[in-house]
Amino acid sequence: MSEPRIPTIDLRPWLDGGTEARTALARSVDQALRTAGFLLVTGHGVDPGLRERVRAAARRFFGLPAEVKQAYEARVGGRGWLGPGAEANGHAEGTETPPDLKESLTFATHEPFEDPAVNAEWYAPNVWPAEIPELRPLCEEYLARMAGLEKELLSLLGYALGLEPDFFSRHMDHPTYGFNINWYPGTEIIGEPEPGQFRIGPHTDFGTVTILDRQAGKGGLQVYTDPAEGGVGWADAPFDPAALTINIGDLLARWTGDRWRSGRHRVLPPPADAPTEELMSLVYFGECTPGTLVESVPPPVGRVAYPPVDSHVYLREKLNSITVG
Repeated sequence: MSEPRIPTIDLRPWLDGGTEARTALARSVDQALRTAGFLLVTGHGVDPGLRERVRAAARRFFGLPAEVKQAYEARVGGRGWLGPGAEANGHAEGTETPPDLKESLTFATHEPFEDPAVNAEWYAPNVWPAEIPELRPLCEEYLARMAGLEKELLSLLGYALGLEPDFFSRHMDHPTYGFNINWYPGTEIIGEPEPGQFRIGPHTDFGTVTILDRQAGKGGLQVYTDPAEGGVGWADAPFDPAALTINIGDLLARWTGDRWRSGRHRVLPPPADAPTEELMSLVYFGECTPGTLVESVPPPVGRVAYPPVDSHVYLREKLNSITVG
């Protein structure tokens, strides 16, 4: 099967290059996001050792007895542990899949908002497992790196549209970014998948920019590109161990008037020829400041004029749609 057209972009010309190099990079980004909605990004400066230390600490948590993990149980969109069967991401697009075959640890920004109602909804304190004390400093360091990288990416995206570099980033002064550590165990833990069951069902992300650090696997990430538009349907996403995988979500696609594609994707179940395969992904979800009004940019940049939407009303509806039970 052919791979979807997802290029690898070196971020260094954006960080320290001249105008000509930045313009060429922006042109490549614009073209890629019009098709699959995905990029691979190198030159990001995020230490691979940090990523592996986060994984090692999280793996120790996921290996704890279920009754210990249940003390940290959270709702979808909250902070803590999402156990087996908590989510079905395919439901967000109307695909009736069984619950996703994963467990997650979820953390987010810890800086409170000035509005008490918004604070209660989106800025609950993080819940750090006492059994794994090293997890908190590692995740806080990782989140700080992701927040800085997100701002650079959003500046690049504004520039790629021919808009001000802060066109998107100025709406991220107090974002509700989230961080999921997704654990995908093998069948010896989860049992045989049901028909139509995935590690994560087919969906598009809901917010602005997702930054994913993933592992290669047979039961790994697949991306959908439309065959009617020259795509290949479902296909394995290209993998580069040095790269982070970037995709845009529904809100950013609306913001660009569908010039850019919200990247549709899924994570396959454990494969029949490697049923004990275990993978772990670090997923940073970039979001806006609560109350941001997302309005489609007009032509010639935008193609579709969506009705304006409150970013966090939209996000809550989407999170509710994937909650099981």
